[in-house]
Amino acid sequence: MREVILPIDSTSLSDKINKIDSYGVILLIHLIKQKAEKRSTRSWDVSIENTVREINKINKRRKSGGFYLNQTELMDILQQGYQVALKRAALEAFEGSYEAQELAAIVNQQETLAEALELIQQ
Repeated sequence: MREVILPIDSTSLSDKINKIDSYGVILLIHLIKQKAEKRSTRSWDVSIENTVREINKINKRRKSGGFYLNQTELMDILQQGYQVALKRAALEAFEGSYEAQELAAIVNQQETLAEALELIQQ
């Protein structure tokens, strides 16, 4: 039986996308909570800084420079993770007193996504 070997780039790119997605959800959770509660905490600020740093570290091409994912691809990942982040933020914001759809009415999705992408690109 022959072993099938996938190109390293395709496997590692998939892993990178999954990690960026996970960190993107965490980033969005804290941005949603900030916008909903109109405040921040040091913990949220540190988490935002850490997730942005991790996303950029994962997305950076080490040998050739540049990035694995461009601005459009990053925005696609953030958009895909937004509903997950909204549900998780609803559990935490206002001590869990709002459902996700109620929180969605308070927070401007496009503004939050734009801010997340801007933080990543700084």
